[in-house]
Amino acid sequence: MSSKKSNKVATLLKRYIWLVETIQQAGKITYEEINIKWTNSDDLNELKEDIPLRTFHNHRIAIEELFNINIECDRQNGYRYYIEKDEDEDKNKNSKNGALTWMLNAFAISNLLNESKGIRDRILFENIPSGHQYLTKFIGAIKENLKVEMTYQSFERKEPNTYEIEPYCLKVFRQRWYVLARSPYYDQLRIYSLDRIQELKITNSRFDYPADFSPEGFFYYSFGIIASSNQDLETVKVKVYNNQRKYFETLPLHHSQTLIEENSEYAMFQYTICPTYDFVQELFMHAENVEVIKPEWLRKEFANKVQQMSEIYNRKI
Repeated sequence: MSSKKSNKVATLLKRYIWLVETIQQAGKITYEEINIKWTNSDDLNELKEDIPLRTFHNHRIAIEELFNINIECDRQNGYRYYIEKDEDEDKNKNSKNGALTWMLNAFAISNLLNESKGIRDRILFENIPSGHQYLTKFIGAIKENLKVEMTYQSFERKEPNTYEIEPYCLKVFRQRWYVLARSPYYDQLRIYSLDRIQELKITNSRFDYPADFSPEGFFYYSFGIIASSNQDLETVKVKVYNNQRKYFETLPLHHSQTLIEENSEYAMFQYTICPTYDFVQELFMHAENVEVIKPEWLRKEFANKVQQMSEIYNRKI
């Protein structure tokens, strides 16, 4: 993909996000009201041009195809447009729109900063190497099913390697972006972190995206970005003590989290999940207030970790 075409994709992506965020903030809004907001946009519309009705509807179609977000029209109440609610969104806080929500929030903040340049030094952000500069290229490659050549520096190798991958989907986890892609060399699906990519080039070679593949289904029983075919699906039960239970209630670790017991001393939560390394690490971050009840192997693993930590801190310095 040429630099000119890549810039065009990036511009369109910004417009799509602007449109979704504008409608989302309004709740319901007419095309005329959208056009007024568009002509007043300093960041994306320097020439103060109208957005043609045909272009608006083309954007609606592209947004549905790219993000699976439907912009519907309430014809009975003044032809007002709104975002169709995802029926699973309330049940699953880690739903398919989670990455888009993060993108929308980031874009909204960027707009606010552009309009409030005088207070930029009073808004502090965490510097996170998310690799966002490669997002638009990957979105373009995914849309066209094009192979990508990248130079990647993994943690397991001393030197970076250059090879082709077939990108299936993008996933955000803890404010970092990852791409799930098939590696032709290994003939298997692998996860790559965008912040470890050194160079990226979209090729002209197409690949066959499996018609029966579901990115959401692939990660359904995973906690984060580790989806191991060697890990069995299990029922995990944990007791959460003190105020930590409120953290679990307001920010569930996984969409399968269910409260199965509660009293003044603790809350018992249950998960149907593949307890991969990242999930175990997440639980252990709260080890002071979390007790693993089931499965037995995980309870023993926690006990061993606690014992090792105790031995370290009981040593004489």
